[in-house]
Amino acid sequence: MTEIRENHGVMAVCDQLLEEVGCDFVALALQNEVGPDVRWHYASGNLNDKYNRITVRFGKGIAGKIISSGSPMMMSDFPNEIYGKVTDHPIMLAEKLVSCYAVPLFFNTSPKGVLLVGKRVSYSFPEQVQEKVKESAKTLEQLLRSHILGGGA
Repeated sequence: MTEIRENHGVMAVCDQLLEEVGCDFVALALQNEVGPDVRWHYASGNLNDKYNRITVRFGKGIAGKIISSGSPMMMSDFPNEIYGKVTDHPIMLAEKLVSCYAVPLFFNTSPKGVLLVGKRVSYSFPEQVQEKVKESAKTLEQLLRSHILGGGA
């Protein structure tokens, strides 16, 4: 798979978002270029590098659900408010997250990525934080556009 050349810019956006919204964790997932699987590519505030090894099926996990629905999602008290199994949410387990807010990234009007912010305590993300996450997602869409649409060229 082509490595994303905009690494520095992507990490700067993630680091800045982590700082600005006062969360514990920020991560970016992208749908694979071939096939429906979704992988976490970048993280800021991570406890370990497990996020790198997490791959979820389209429609599964937080990233897969957001890409399949094209809609934002909030969890404020994991694992108490989930449907299905705890293991269906590997990013929450790997990073010991209790709350998260995640939004889709769109390329050619299709959701192909996910930007997630998380906290390791129960928390409901207020409107201004949700807006900041959406703004950062738009910035990442611009940074990653050539990679996603141009096959990394």
